[in-house]
Amino acid sequence: MNALIIVDIQNDFLPGGALAVPNGDEIIPIANRIASMFDLVVATQDWHPPDHGSFAANHPGKDIGDVIDLNGLDQVLWPVHCVQSTPGAAFASELDTGRFARVFQKGSDPAVDSYSGFFDNGRRQATGLADYLKEQAVCDVYILGLATDYCVKFTALDAADLGFNTFLIKDACRAVNLHPSDAATAIREMQSAGVTVVSSAKLSAT
Repeated sequence: MNALIIVDIQNDFLPGGALAVPNGDEIIPIANRIASMFDLVVATQDWHPPDHGSFAANHPGKDIGDVIDLNGLDQVLWPVHCVQSTPGAAFASELDTGRFARVFQKGSDPAVDSYSGFFDNGRRQATGLADYLKEQAVCDVYILGLATDYCVKFTALDAADLGFNTFLIKDACRAVNLHPSDAATAIREMQSAGVTVVSSAKLSAT
């Protein structure tokens, strides 16, 4: 059985959002088009409390993009984004959520960030996504969303580490690119971990 994991296509990550990923809205039609090709579709959702430790605003004297130690982990500081129950945390209105079997929220612990859809950044707590996929007898997972160099990357790395055959739908992802090469570096890292890079066009042709 295969599954599509749609990562964090939320308003705050889209153009005009608090932490906009450049051209992030371009992937929404692709996600909508290919969702019907999969046995199972799940989504992840950043779901931060207002006092989350990854927000630069919660660290006086620190700026967005600074790296701090947050409970023993390196943490990039971000703008306030995807705060629980706010419009910014909602899925994009153009995204077809009707096919979502489950939504797995992450980043709700103010003491640790959660890029991956499977675990927090310290791998101290699981979201339940892995257990759910295994209960559904999923072997192959295909991943798309935002952003290539953060939440998509760590979701893919964890999926591969957990033993799923893992595929990145490259053209259905966009990157933050705090540094210009971040997306390319992330893709190489995923490939080195056993993730197969595919295109949505190839999926459509099979």
